[in-house]
Amino acid sequence: MELFEWGSNPWGQETLVRISWDLLYLAFWGGIAFILFHVVYAIVWLPKLARANGGGEAEAGGASVPARILRHTSAARFFHWVMAAAMIALLITGFFPIVGIQFPWVTIHWISGVLLTISILYHIVHATFFLDFWSIWILPADLREAWQRVRHQMGQEAGAIRKHGKYPLDHKLYHLAVTIAGLAVIGTGIVMMARIDGALWPRNPYLLSDATWGLMYVLHGFGSVLFVTLTLTHIYFAIRPEKLWITRSMIFGYVDRDRYLEHHDPQRWVVSRDSTEG
Repeated sequence: MELFEWGSNPWGQETLVRISWDLLYLAFWGGIAFILFHVVYAIVWLPKLARANGGGEAEAGGASVPARILRHTSAARFFHWVMAAAMIALLITGFFPIVGIQFPWVTIHWISGVLLTISILYHIVHATFFLDFWSIWILPADLREAWQRVRHQMGQEAGAIRKHGKYPLDHKLYHLAVTIAGLAVIGTGIVMMARIDGALWPRNPYLLSDATWGLMYVLHGFGSVLFVTLTLTHIYFAIRPEKLWITRSMIFGYVDRDRYLEHHDPQRWVVSRDSTEG
């Protein structure tokens, strides 16, 4: 399997062109393999972990918790679904022609990229100034909890595992991967738009050297194929029966009291009696 594709410029010099499309198939089948692995893991190991952790029962003392807890504001849900639509459009227009499904894709692709960029900029402002910014980032407490879970799975005594806050570690790891891949495809995609004729700018393929253009395409390709795996696994977890309550919260905004107490530590995700959407 090749990682990169190389070509020659008009002067006969070997230059980097893009990633090898072998990586697209690797990303797709790697995602499928992970899903199959997790299905087996969920059948064999998750029941044992649930028993070791007390079965995931809801904690007592939930009388002060509201019946419905806001998990995602309407603004956050709007961002999520706009970003999801833009990402699906980008994956279809970016990779379907490569596997032989041809259609006029360039205009749809760059418009979807602009929409993705605007939605990400909006999310950065919204998350920084209107949400709990640090709730989605990996903190030392998450690493300690992860080490406890690893020890439990290895059959070692590690004490009671504390329930997580608003977002568990796997959600935070996914968010980090999406952040890295997103910055790669957006940053390079903006530069690559110089190679097409736009409504507000002329085409300029000589903006960068051949070597630099090759680097742009490689970074864009790596981020894009990573999104193939991320999208597959995200859809898989979204439709798993035990995760549907999280998916519903991204549609309706709320989780109920029982789910909150079952999965979350009230001291790590603090809600009030009047937890309503503002």
